Amino acid sequence: MFGSIFSTTTFKQSQITIVGTLINGALGALFYIVLARFLGPADFGLLTISLTTLVLVADIADIGTNTGLIRFVSSHISKDREKAYRFLKLSLEIKLVAWVAAFLTVYLLAPFLAVQVFQKESLLLPLRLVSFGIGGALLFTFATSALQAFQKYFLWSLINIFTNALRLVVILILGYLSSLNIESSLLTYIALPFFGFFVALLLIPTRQFMQTKGEFSLSKSLFKYNISVAIFTMIAAFSARLDTYLNAALLSSREVGIYGAANQLVQIMPQLVSALGLVSSPKFASFTNNNQMLAFFKKFQILVLGLCVLGILTIPASVFLLPVLLGSVYSEAVNPFIFLFLANLIFLFSIPVHHSIIFYFGRPDVFIWVSVGHLLIIGTFGYLLILSFGITGAALAVLAGTVFNFLYPLGWLILKLKRK
Repeated sequence: MFGSIFSTTTFKQSQITIVGTLINGALGALFYIVLARFLGPADFGLLTISLTTLVLVADIADIGTNTGLIRFVSSHISKDREKAYRFLKLSLEIKLVAWVAAFLTVYLLAPFLAVQVFQKESLLLPLRLVSFGIGGALLFTFATSALQAFQKYFLWSLINIFTNALRLVVILILGYLSSLNIESSLLTYIALPFFGFFVALLLIPTRQFMQTKGEFSLSKSLFKYNISVAIFTMIAAFSARLDTYLNAALLSSREVGIYGAANQLVQIMPQLVSALGLVSSPKFASFTNNNQMLAFFKKFQILVLGLCVLGILTIPASVFLLPVLLGSVYSEAVNPFIFLFLANLIFLFSIPVHHSIIFYFGRPDVFIWVSVGHLLIIGTFGYLLILSFGITGAALAVLAGTVFNFLYPLGWLILKLKRK
């Protein structure tokens, strides 16, 4: 069994993406460690709220385009390359329109959000910078999704590592020059995705897909698939960050900064999920029967289980190293880190279930209900637990939500396979 797993193309491709993700995750962790130490908990808390807003709005503005791009380009690239290119061009045009709408919305609402919602007037300028950064996030994920659809896994890893390394270098230079603050940190974070997007355009058939015509004739097919993805993505994007917003509303900037530091240090897990999804989603989309899907599913699940076990073994060392890396002012981050890390391990373990439903069965609408349930858990339990246990309560709510996110789709998948 294990010999067949290690000899598969999926395992070999996963090795590329996993190694790339570990390097990329280490660079990302160093980036946030440097920021946390230089800025201190209070300013890092304000930066956390700003970056959370940037990622949230970018996820919502994407309206499921990344998922649709991967599914349709992957399924057509071998049999109808011209049609695949038209889907690619249409996806880029949707993202550009979405950026304009998101920019105007966030820029105009920035005073209201800073003063009325977060009750932190110093967030006004950072939130207005965020409105520019949304475009970089949308364009960068277009480029990386295109590399994923073309199954260019090494180049996907390379472009992510390159942009993260450059971002870290810029931050270190700014810190050395004593020019590192919330605004310069945000500008660095915002600028690099634009740079990465233009570099990635050199790695995909940009001229070919830009020269295609009639891409709008495919909009019905794309939006029919995307609408379910967009709905659950919007709900999931908000519920996934609701813990940070509840912290921002109920706790001090310092506590938000401590929680944000713990949360950023576990972000290598979602990156690992994305890396494995890079390999699995096109494959699930290409299967034509249950036997093919289940053979791949079982091997993929065992691979993911092994990664989860390795993750659990790293927890004791991580708990010891966390105060050393961040500094003694972040010692309260240990307990939230443990619960957030466990939540992300469950998220990692659920990849095969989620991707089989979305890409093989083509039922992203299932996750609308998953997202609603997750939102209710974070909103109700999160609020109560934060009032009682502070930032540790927020992490516990995230763990409970992630367990639900695994069990509900698992139940759906089991029932679906039994009916077949």
